Amino acid sequence: MTLLYLLCGLLAALAFYLATAHQHLLPSLRPRARLLRVAAWLLSLGSLLAAMQALGLWAGVFASLSMAMLGMALLPYLDAWLQARGTRHVG
Repeated sequence: MTLLYLLCGLLAALAFYLATAHQHLLPSLRPRARLLRVAAWLLSLGSLLAAMQALGLWAGVFASLSMAMLGMALLPYLDAWLQARGTRHVG
């Protein structure tokens, strides 16, 4: 159960991030933003339920939210880092 809520939380954060207009990880998914948001909400719910099953009510809520927040905080930095590696600066 622990691995399930961790994975669901990270996948939910990824789906929310891929649904935004300013992401550059997979620009081909922009037309499917609505589907990504629905999937992200379902993954968030799955993460919450799995965490609550594994840890109890409040510990599960906080653990699930913490994992989603970690993913949402790290994904923009990953995107910027990948963009910086792909561009060449002159000078």
